[in-house]
Amino acid sequence: MKKSQGEDHPKFRKNNGIFRSFRAILCLFLAVSLIAGCQNGAGQKGEPSILLGFSQIGSESAWRLGNTRDIEEQAENYGVSLMFENANQKQENQIAAIRRFIAYQVDVIAFSPIVEDGWDNVLLEAKEAGIPVILVDRDISTEQEGLTTCLIGADFYKEGLMAGEYLIRKADSLGLDHLNIVEITGTDNSTPMRQRQAGFADAIANDERMVILESIDGDFIKSRGEECMRSLLEKYGDEIDVVYSHNDEMTLGALPEIEKKGLIPGKDIIIISIDGGQDAIDVLKEGKINCVVECTPKLGKEVMETAIKLKAGEKVEGIIHPEEQVFSDEMNLSEIGPRGY
Repeated sequence: MKKSQGEDHPKFRKNNGIFRSFRAILCLFLAVSLIAGCQNGAGQKGEPSILLGFSQIGSESAWRLGNTRDIEEQAENYGVSLMFENANQKQENQIAAIRRFIAYQVDVIAFSPIVEDGWDNVLLEAKEAGIPVILVDRDISTEQEGLTTCLIGADFYKEGLMAGEYLIRKADSLGLDHLNIVEITGTDNSTPMRQRQAGFADAIANDERMVILESIDGDFIKSRGEECMRSLLEKYGDEIDVVYSHNDEMTLGALPEIEKKGLIPGKDIIIISIDGGQDAIDVLKEGKINCVVECTPKLGKEVMETAIKLKAGEKVEGIIHPEEQVFSDEMNLSEIGPRGY
């Protein structure tokens, strides 16, 4: 039988050698690509990817929208897989979302509680499932220990304190001997409402010039701020010297109602707000708001870093507060840059 030239042919041996070299290079390239892909999937910080369940209160304000956007952007930045649910201002929706996170066996749960009470049962379920829970922006009230690992958010009491301290300085600078104050509060029984009210009250407690005529629930919503201001003006008229509002949305709702009464906000009535969003800063620069205490929504970085530590079994700080400041007519307002929310 005639023997095939096949493997013994010089041309075949040459081509076969080239093929083997090419195959080796291809394998090396695929291996490097696989390693790089794994590293990219772990996020910029080089930590292992995790699954985070996050329940947001809603989308009631520019602050809340900015907070949501920051959470989503930082999750992508850190390589964290995010299960996001919007509760649309209802506690029962948040409780249902947390139970879905538990059923899905996420690595970490984070949520912004709409109110302080009523979380014990669902958080006990998370604890029994071995899933750590991070509170974001707001605290809860509970007598059970170990239901949550930490709170990431603003120092609301300090915000109220800074608002009150500004008012005292303002009264001193204007030489005022009496001030009637109305307070438009956030959602009743929520952490920021309670603590912003307490901080402000403590700041002015020893100043006999300060009198709080009424505190009224504006629910952190612009339309409610409008309704509250209309009601307060009908009741007290030009007796009102100061409006202390727990967030920018309610403040922005209140301003047109003041103007409808022929009063000039920022001059006839001192306006103090909390949050520091772009719309409020713009109005501050116009002179219609006198003071805005910052409450940054950008908590995503701290949330992701804390979630990664918890997944790794590391200990975390019980309370993590961001740095915040006061913007007011006491400063050069042109120095305030874009807020981003």
